Amino acid sequence: MIKYLSGQNLKKFSGKTCLLRVDLNVEIGMPLDSYRLETVIPTVQLLLKNNVRVVLMSHRGRPKGIDKELSLKPFAPIFTRKLRVPIRFVGTLDFKEAKKEIGTSKNEIFLLENLRFLPGEESNNAEFAEQLASLGDFFVNDAFAVSHRANASVAAIVKFLPSYAGLLLEKEVKNLDKAMKSDDHPFTIIVGGAKVSDKLGVVKRFWKKADDFLVGGSPASTFLEAEGMDVGDSLVDAATIPMIAPYLNAKKIHLPNDVKYQSTKILDIGPKTVKEYADVIKQSKVIIWNGPMGWFERKGFGNGTRGIWKAILANKKAHIIVGGGETVTSLKTLYPKPYALSSNVFLSTGGGAMLAYLSGEKLPGIEALR
Repeated sequence: MIKYLSGQNLKKFSGKTCLLRVDLNVEIGMPLDSYRLETVIPTVQLLLKNNVRVVLMSHRGRPKGIDKELSLKPFAPIFTRKLRVPIRFVGTLDFKEAKKEIGTSKNEIFLLENLRFLPGEESNNAEFAEQLASLGDFFVNDAFAVSHRANASVAAIVKFLPSYAGLLLEKEVKNLDKAMKSDDHPFTIIVGGAKVSDKLGVVKRFWKKADDFLVGGSPASTFLEAEGMDVGDSLVDAATIPMIAPYLNAKKIHLPNDVKYQSTKILDIGPKTVKEYADVIKQSKVIIWNGPMGWFERKGFGNGTRGIWKAILANKKAHIIVGGGETVTSLKTLYPKPYALSSNVFLSTGGGAMLAYLSGEKLPGIEALR
């Protein structure tokens, strides 16, 4: 059974140091002040409120050794501004030095350098995890988006410290479990983005349960080609075509009946398809969405994803989960003005983690907490 931080007597942590695993995996060129960073704040504030020192840990990208472009240092001033508490960046990768620096500082919050600069992180090395654990008194995992990876700061570290799930991880697990266990219908799955293979596990898991699968993006191009349509140079996951054969021509599968091309590439679903999908969404009681409908970042090809968002935001009664970095980013891109999501809509920080969890896979970061 997972121990949630919210269920603990937090007074027992007073004066202690928490190693808080968060997800700051923002791509180079993307705004650092992202939705994922916002989701970290509540757990940090809860710990500070209870006189706990916080050591933030994360990775960024897939560096091969030290890569200054992937340093976490730029996040320190952002956290300082949002929390109104000075953040001390610990740039050393020597844990003995880091422990000394943390122990002699008067700061309440620290941010470690990118853990993937050291090979022990991705290999889930126990010695690396033990050295990391020496920096704190207890561990909190609030990085759902990386919990499907057996990394030392997510999995192996729990062997050395009392360990708990943070507020964000708790929300992720409970919202996904609610959707998976729901008996409400109509039950709708929306899949888009780049690869069918990433979503195939969800399709298989919910095939009998879901009433409708609304398909866009590369998955739509792949299905259309598999059914014999010439999709030109559109992005197609050819290796997956044999695997989707059992689902071809099924009534549950909704494919675009009109699309928008740029030259010979399909880059978005068309207005007729948007209307059809919106009608299904309007009637749905449970909705899970992962992956935009097209190349929304390119001018003229965001209408499909915008139409899905419009239908999602209009449904105030369904239990709705939207996940995947691009999908969540598309909301801010297509609706730049401040927006308020209804309480029935949950934005998951996980892309691959969300799909893995919904597919029934055991996530190393969550299993470790059990």
